[in-house]
Amino acid sequence: MEDTETFRDHIGTVDENTGKRIWVYPKKPKGRFYNARTYVSILLLGLLFGLPFIKVHGDPILLFNVIELKFIFFGIVFTPQDLHLFALAMITLIVFVVLFTVVFGRLFCGWICPQTIFMEMVFRKIEYWIEGDSTQQRRLKEAKWTSDKILKKFGKHTIFFAIAILIANTFLAYIIGIDELFKIISEPVSQHMGGFVALVIFSGIFYFVFARMREQVCIAVCPYGRLQGVMLDKNSIVVAYDWLRGEPRGKVQKSKEEAELKQLGDCIDCGACVRVCPTAIDIRHGTQLECVNCTACIDACDDIMDKVGRERGLIRYDSHNGIEQGRKTLFTGRVMAYIGVLIALLVLQGFLFTTRSEVEAVILRTPGMLFQKVDDSHISNLYNYQIINKTTEDIGGIEFRLFDPRGVIKVVGQVPVAGKQAIAEGAFFIEMETDKLESRKTKLKIEVYSNGQKIDEASTNFLGPVK
Repeated sequence: MEDTETFRDHIGTVDENTGKRIWVYPKKPKGRFYNARTYVSILLLGLLFGLPFIKVHGDPILLFNVIELKFIFFGIVFTPQDLHLFALAMITLIVFVVLFTVVFGRLFCGWICPQTIFMEMVFRKIEYWIEGDSTQQRRLKEAKWTSDKILKKFGKHTIFFAIAILIANTFLAYIIGIDELFKIISEPVSQHMGGFVALVIFSGIFYFVFARMREQVCIAVCPYGRLQGVMLDKNSIVVAYDWLRGEPRGKVQKSKEEAELKQLGDCIDCGACVRVCPTAIDIRHGTQLECVNCTACIDACDDIMDKVGRERGLIRYDSHNGIEQGRKTLFTGRVMAYIGVLIALLVLQGFLFTTRSEVEAVILRTPGMLFQKVDDSHISNLYNYQIINKTTEDIGGIEFRLFDPRGVIKVVGQVPVAGKQAIAEGAFFIEMETDKLESRKTKLKIEVYSNGQKIDEASTNFLGPVK
């Protein structure tokens, strides 16, 4: 039996004979989907570059400071003590991505992915503007090095690197905050050598990705693209070619009699869908890992169908079963199972989030310390405390109250003010009557108050002599 899928044995960006990379020069797309993606990209880029400047209570609206383990999500502060919420959120996100992919394929890649947006809607547009469409770009590459070629190449890569610097600064702003970023930019380099080095490294990485790696990120690097093969099924909505309507392919016939004799499909084998593809695939072969669902082939095919007077949609958003059987079944058993798991995770996430405390007290016995004899009837234990303030306001007037009436708390020094998104630390002694201790370890509950209002409570053990 003849193998009709030999195209899966290689990728379109690698020469089969030499193994060298084939540089992709996609034709500039145009059409309704490309225009819609442009508007979506403008909105998302505006949010990406604008959000670091938005503050809530003096703090960034979004902050992912992995260095200091400080995270802010739309004004809500998360600390290392909320790690379980973060882990659960990641699991929920993964389940959502799987569910979204099972239903809608790689819609995310074509419309929302930062790699696609920057590559196709920023860097590629600049390339078209400076060097021209695909044909002009090929000619420029083969041309000798003249002043015109040097000017175009130097100008293009200068703009590319400038944008890479802007992207690196923006992503760094999400990590350290816009104020710290401005310090790195405005103050002498010697005062922020670590931040300056990070900016240079990330600028170089972004430049390399968008100037050299390009579609190879989607083809060979992105793990989401590799997982697509195990997540999609025949009911997933993808950018698909209607082979029932399009095959067999053939050029437009001059006479009606000749067309009826050959009984050709609607595909006129013009190759327009291949020429606009940024990953150099032929969508007519079917779903492929290299396809990022950018819809360029849909616009190109619709344009050709308009010119030859045939119905649009030869290439469209559809599923394998939708084309083959004419039915679209989104809510399969597999999809319903994912939806059930996702709802359960969201409910759990919501419960944990609503019961999350904004102030957390951690009280532990000082390690390595035994109990001390105060007098003939009392002994004491030394404890260290931390008041973790997750709010955007300072918390003062802190006091500790022992729930057990048999003992008292004696604070060492003054209890400090817990600054916003900071930790107040200190120590105190608990004294208890020896005769009233029930065992070597007595469980205690300590309540924490701020200006007379209870903000949290913690449990600990009180050690005493063996009875």
